[in-house]
Amino acid sequence: MLGSETMQPRFFLNVKKSATGHAWHHRLTEAQERTALAMTQSDGIDEIVARILAGRKVEQQAAAGFLKPTIRDLLPDPRTLTDMAPAAERLALAARTAERVAIFGDYDVDGAASAAILARWFRSFGTEAAIHIPDRIFEGYGPNAPAMEALAREASLIVTVDCGTNSAEAIAAAKSAGADVVVLDHHQPSGPMPAEAFAVVNPNREDDVSGQGHLCAAGVTFLALVAANSVLRDGGQTVPDLMGLLDLVAMATVCDVVPLVGVNRAFVVRGLDVARRQDNPGLAALSKVARLGEPLRPFHFGFILGPRINAGGRIGDASLGSRLLLTEDSTEAESIAEKLDGLNSERQAMEAEMLAVARAQAEAETLRGDGPAVLIAESDRFHPGVVGLLASRLKDGFGRPAFAIAFDRNGKGTGSGRSIAGVDLGKIVREAVERGLLAKGGGHAMAAGITIQREQLGGFRSFLEDRLARLVAVLRQAAARRIDGSLSAEGLTIDLCDRIEAAGPYGAGHSSPFFVLARHRMENIASMGRDGAHLRLSLRSQSGGRLDAVAFRCADNDLGRFLRNRQGETLHFAGTLSVNHWNGQRRVQFRVDDAAEIT
Repeated sequence: MLGSETMQPRFFLNVKKSATGHAWHHRLTEAQERTALAMTQSDGIDEIVARILAGRKVEQQAAAGFLKPTIRDLLPDPRTLTDMAPAAERLALAARTAERVAIFGDYDVDGAASAAILARWFRSFGTEAAIHIPDRIFEGYGPNAPAMEALAREASLIVTVDCGTNSAEAIAAAKSAGADVVVLDHHQPSGPMPAEAFAVVNPNREDDVSGQGHLCAAGVTFLALVAANSVLRDGGQTVPDLMGLLDLVAMATVCDVVPLVGVNRAFVVRGLDVARRQDNPGLAALSKVARLGEPLRPFHFGFILGPRINAGGRIGDASLGSRLLLTEDSTEAESIAEKLDGLNSERQAMEAEMLAVARAQAEAETLRGDGPAVLIAESDRFHPGVVGLLASRLKDGFGRPAFAIAFDRNGKGTGSGRSIAGVDLGKIVREAVERGLLAKGGGHAMAAGITIQREQLGGFRSFLEDRLARLVAVLRQAAARRIDGSLSAEGLTIDLCDRIEAAGPYGAGHSSPFFVLARHRMENIASMGRDGAHLRLSLRSQSGGRLDAVAFRCADNDLGRFLRNRQGETLHFAGTLSVNHWNGQRRVQFRVDDAAEIT
């Protein structure tokens, strides 16, 4: 029987409903408090680092290794993945014999990085692999028969990266045209494996028992190259050092929001070391055009560089990302980076306009009562390349799964969904496809893509409500902010930030520490940013410490409205710490994500 400490939440500062509708709970249970104390007293781990680790269920005996993840210790044996042995043999054969090779990738960061990783490996053997990234609008996601047949006329080996698991027909077409196809993927299967593929390496296929389902496609690709190198080395051949490719693996791991557990932690930690050397001309050029003046962190991958690479696949030339990451020409890299930066600015403007429409639809649905379990925003004015971003914004703003769908003039909709913890959206979408409620669909637990006809929309809405209403209601009712501890303005120092950073990197599966500034007076509040979407706050602690804080993208949501109406009041503020680099100086920045009145 569970102890009372795990059954009853411990409210932090007695906050049962914050500005964003969350209760605040102590992250650490009493047992985790004891684990943190043991880490500090027995192992000499910094107190705040120990609390962060214990609160994320890191056991005392694993703490030291967790803080210093290494590829050597955490890299799994690639051969434990189903079909890895034949895949590695086939890649090695192609490299050894200078075979003509083509790569079919996805149009997001993971797909672009995976394609570039594989192409760079083949280049080290003197083979320039052709890369095809499909057009999001005209080709859609994944291999299609015409493109695969065209590649088969140019290459005898086609490798699909970040796609292919659910593309049996296209792979069969390539095989009929004379090419072998190796699939390197991580998406959940929606049916039998492609029978005509030479090998399908996917840690999420049902018959894979490797336990590596948390890998993104770039991680799977890296493991495949480790295995291929082993085959070549056994044959007496010199092989390339793969460690220089970890910058791309790290970026894909962060941008695809896969859990930072196991070898993924080592990929990101070691990949950041590589990325900071700026050996990849494409990443160096993109960092320059984005005006990064500080060492690369996971934040920069996820929110600065990643969106720019994605912009090509969303609204421009889908091949720009892989070309940028593959080129060795700094001039070409600068040219591509400038194009991607411009496309990203266009994407931001489009997103702002479309988000206003999507948010208005969502607000209308939630005006009375709680509204539907899953929000669906749809319009023939939405761009198919932006629907994923719209769904993500709706999910964050309304605390429930959300879809955004762009319909064309013929009533065909291209949609994207984003989920909340506890709702496997990919599974739900596959079930809807099986029931004939969608033309096409698939994805992960947290994200899914769909193709839908307008006349199917009503049935799809009803299906989602029937399947998820109870679950989403329970999850929303139990929604809580997990608070790591309480701080004060005068205690926010660079040293504290550095100590907190030592327990990173943070991301999916290893969330950033969430702290509360208790009983701070909000002396001033002002809008900031080109569109006034952000708020700058001036806070003062009870002992007189002062702090400038920022609340991003909140001007028009519940948090923003709560803050605007309380200038001069003393409140609790919750959020995350980071270091802001400006003009050669490092300053502590507190990001406000929630607030609450004092009870």
